[in-house]
Order: sequence, then structure tokens, then C-alpha cells
Amino acid sequence: MNILGISAFYHDSAACLVQDGRIVSAAQEERFTRKKHDFSFPTNAIQYCLQESGLKVEDLDFVAFYDKPFLKFERILMTYLAYAPVGIRSFIKAMPLWIKQKIWMKEFIKKELDFAGKIIFPEHHESHAASAFFPSPFQEAAVLTLDGVGEWATTSYGIGKDNKIDILAEIHFPHSLGLLYSAFTYYTGFKVNSGEYKVMGLAPYGEPKYKGIILSELMDLKEDGSFKLNMKYFNYCAGLTMTNKRFDKLFGGPPRKPESLLTQREMDLARSVQEVTEEVMMRVTRHVYKETGQKNLCMAGGVALNCVGNGKIVREGPFENIWIQPSAGDAGGALGAAMFVWYQYLENKRTADNKKDFQRGSYLGPEYEDKSISDYLRKNKIPFTEISNEDIPEKIADLIAEQKVIGWFQGRMEFGPRALGSRSIIGDARSPKMQEVMNLKTKFRESFRPFAPSVIKERVSDFFEFDKESPYMLLVAPVKKEIRREMSEEEVKLFGIDKLNVVRSSIPAVTHIDYSARIQTVDKDVNPLFYRTIAAFDKKYGCPVIINTSFNVRGEPIVCTPEDAYLCFMRTNMDYLILGNFLIEKKEQKPLDKDIDWLKKYELD
Repeated sequence: MNILGISAFYHDSAACLVQDGRIVSAAQEERFTRKKHDFSFPTNAIQYCLQESGLKVEDLDFVAFYDKPFLKFERILMTYLAYAPVGIRSFIKAMPLWIKQKIWMKEFIKKELDFAGKIIFPEHHESHAASAFFPSPFQEAAVLTLDGVGEWATTSYGIGKDNKIDILAEIHFPHSLGLLYSAFTYYTGFKVNSGEYKVMGLAPYGEPKYKGIILSELMDLKEDGSFKLNMKYFNYCAGLTMTNKRFDKLFGGPPRKPESLLTQREMDLARSVQEVTEEVMMRVTRHVYKETGQKNLCMAGGVALNCVGNGKIVREGPFENIWIQPSAGDAGGALGAAMFVWYQYLENKRTADNKKDFQRGSYLGPEYEDKSISDYLRKNKIPFTEISNEDIPEKIADLIAEQKVIGWFQGRMEFGPRALGSRSIIGDARSPKMQEVMNLKTKFRESFRPFAPSVIKERVSDFFEFDKESPYMLLVAPVKKEIRREMSEEEVKLFGIDKLNVVRSSIPAVTHIDYSARIQTVDKDVNPLFYRTIAAFDKKYGCPVIINTSFNVRGEPIVCTPEDAYLCFMRTNMDYLILGNFLIEKKEQKPLDKDIDWLKKYELD
């Protein structure tokens, strides 16, 4: 049986194909259109999913869309009515697309796909919950979803057991932890639904000076983690911005202009909202544990990408085991909707062993065989050296040790926002200068942002205060005390971004300024070539940790095809690119002919 899941028309459109209950393929539309967070109907992603399995539309048994358009429209309409006449500009802007297209989703999908079969519409948070529980390794677990907003729900929890999820409670719009975080993302000058992870990365540079104001003025937080926001400070219900003038007055000025200089104020705001978010996540988690009596927890929704909060839940409990959907945002709703149909709607049996998940490493996107890569290289007269699979690990390990920055393009593209060793840029984690070099010369992004480490699974506790698996780079943990370097009195006094250049451990390029790191543990059975490369670096140079950052530049979606990878490689100061079995050295390449002004095209988010 073939089930196609779709998410679209908000942000991060995606498609996923589930065959007889197995997740076969999944991809975000942005990877094909090269528009970050592309929200349009995922025509290219659907085409890829069908081609991957040699299917045509008539082979599909069900299509599942990740939310209920009529219920969402009701929420939008009711909200505007509640605030009318305020919000008329926003109303006029939003309505045409809704009336012409979004509300008639069933007819739209039928027409776009030329599909005559049944279309199922799970609720938004049901799709998130399904994406969290059904691919998880657990037969039974508590399920928690946290995001901006779906139809009405912004937070929900329940119990997943066998092939069914029962939602027990919800918090409804406009009271939303995701939208609170997005309000501060907007206010600190980053793009909403895109730059939230930057706020998280900026937080360690600040002090939680505004935490008290947020908890006393902006939200009424209860002991069980439920909360209400004080809507007099927010504009997102009826306006075109997230916050209003009362918010500006409360925090001492207007929002920061995008790309203007970051000040200590933004860092303090980031730290404050991050601490509040962690506080809410911890309270909700404790409540869900108490109410469900489960020892396992599954999470999804955009807030579940807050890996600092996730790491705290892992460290401080009370759950014994946690699994988080790697594509926790709306893209993952496509996967959740398809899994919802297979298990909950069709009532197919589900058996999990409580050890191995069903996400397949999240390597669910397109793969390019060596022949198609060599055809591309030869056709474009790109000089390269062919290397056997056996020789790749040692060769790349040597280049990392020589302080080279390497584009790594291997196997199936990842589904989700993290590069997990298929579309990655890698480098030496031991280098004190590599973070700055890669941020400013290779990624062209803000210098404050940390890089993540990939570490072979068996060695994770040698370098981090962490002894579990983190295959999807969704957990932050402290760097091990034994490898830290104590700061001098003068270094302790440094302020804000000046702290960045202080060496803090034997792996400084992946040690954030608060001695934390966002970890990916690499399993030899899940990504053998990536594992063998890190293991080769360890064997020869004594370090099983490397830098792993996504293969893209600022504001650009992660690369999908060999051509995307080569263009990104040539536009940056990467030294080498390994495309399948073909190694490309920058100094042997001719400059790009008639390239576009890509820095303008890919704006900072």
C-alpha cells in the first residue's frame, strides 16, 4: 500500500512516501526549488518520492495532508473577528489565498496530482504526534508536541500505544510557546520561522536580565507548564508584525534592524527567552510524566528543535528515554500524516523493539550514483581525482588534519534541518580558529554561531557529559570537564562576542562559550562511510570528533544535487569537495563563469 504525505502552504513544505508502513522517502520542497523554507505545494518533492519507488499517481492508495484547512480557517476568521476592526490590513492580505486555494485543499490536491483516491486530513498536532511516536523505537510512550500553531492547538500531549495515539490535553492559540519564541526572534532582528535557532545560539552570550519581566508581564506560567500570554504586548493575532509598541516600551526600544550590529541587549533578550522556554519545557515534561505514567517520551513540533531545552529534559528527567522526530517542524508533518493513515486510520499492527527507530537515520532524500556524478563532472570539464571507497576515510582524515575545509556529499540527502553526514561541511574540531574561519569565510554567516560535533558513538562519553545516543543532532550536552580549559581572570571578564575567541577545550571549534555542544553520535551501521572517516581521523590523529555543519551558505537551503554542491563549493572558501568517489580540489578549478550575485539572493535569516 502506498501513502503519500504532504505538508504545504505555511512554511517548509514537504512530501513523504510510506509503503506498507515503511518510510521509503521524504524531502523538503526547498531543496529542489532552492528557496529556503519554501511553502508552496511540494510538486518537486512529490515527484521525487514517486520516482524513487517507480510509482505513478494512480499507484497511490491514499494522500494525507498534514492539517485540517477548514479548522485552521475557522481559527483565523474567529481571531480576526475578535480583534476587528484592528487587523483589517492583515485580513485583506491573508484572505485571497485562503478563499481561492487553501480552504479548498481537497479539490486543489486532486487537481494538482490528478488523483481520484481518498484524501485524509489529520489535525496538525495529530500529524506532529504521529511523526514523533510511530517512527520511534517505543511500543508505548508519552507524546508531547510544541509549536507555533496548527489549527487551534499550540501544545498537546497524550499517550502513544501500539498503533494508536490518544491526545489527552491541549493549549490553544493565541497562547503559544513557539510564538513567544518567534516574537523574540522578530524583536532581536531575525526572521520568524527561520531564525529561531540563532536566538538559541546567541543566548549563551547574554544574561537572563529579562526573564523576570517575561514571566511577570508577558506570560502567566503555572506549575504544570500550562500558560497564558498577555496579548496586549503581541501583534500576531491581527497585525503584520509579532510584537507591538507596548512590547517595545517594556524592553526599552524598537526591534533590532536585520543585519545591524548585535548588542548585549539582544544577547540578554535571547538568554532570557531561552531560559523561560526551558522552564516551560521542564514543567510541561514533569506534568506529562505525572499524568501519563510513561517512562518513554516522544516529541515533535518546532519547539522540539530547541536542542538546549531537549538536552535539559534528557539530563534532568523524569523520563528514562526520549526520542525526537528529526524533522520536528512542519516538514515532518508530511511524514506524520502518512504514518497516521497507515497506523491510526487503517489500524495496521505496529511492533517496536524499544531499541531501534524506524526513521532510517533520516537519510530519506535523493541519492546520486557515481556514474551520474562523473557524467556531470566530465560534461562541465571539472578536474577531479577518483578515490575508491576504501581510501576515502584516510584521505579525508589527512585533509582534515591539514586544516582544510571539506564539502562532504555522500549517499541519500537528510530529511530535516540538520546535516547528518550526507550533505555536510566538515573540518578539524581541535582547531582554535576553525569556528571563525568557517563562519565568516565559508558559510558567510554571523561569527557568534557555534558548530556542531560529530563523534563516533562509542567515544561520546570521552568528550561530553553524555552517555546516550544523539543520532539526529537534537541534544545539547556539556563538554566533559576533563578536556575543558579554565579561563584566566581576564578572559572571564570578556564581554559578549569577545568571548568567542577564547579556547575552552581540546575541541574548541565545537565548544560553545558556555562549554556546551550540539552532539551527533555516528553509528557504523547507519552511516558507515562517515563513521569510518571519523574513525580514521581518530586512529591517525587521536580525535574521534570532527566539525559537522550543513552544506550550504547563509540563507541557502542545504544542497541537494551534485551541481548545487559544486556551485556552493566554488562560491565559498572550501578547500576540497568529495562528491561520491570524486575528490575536487579548489586550486585546480577555474572561477565560475557569469555567476549570479548569490549573497544578495540568499539573505540572512
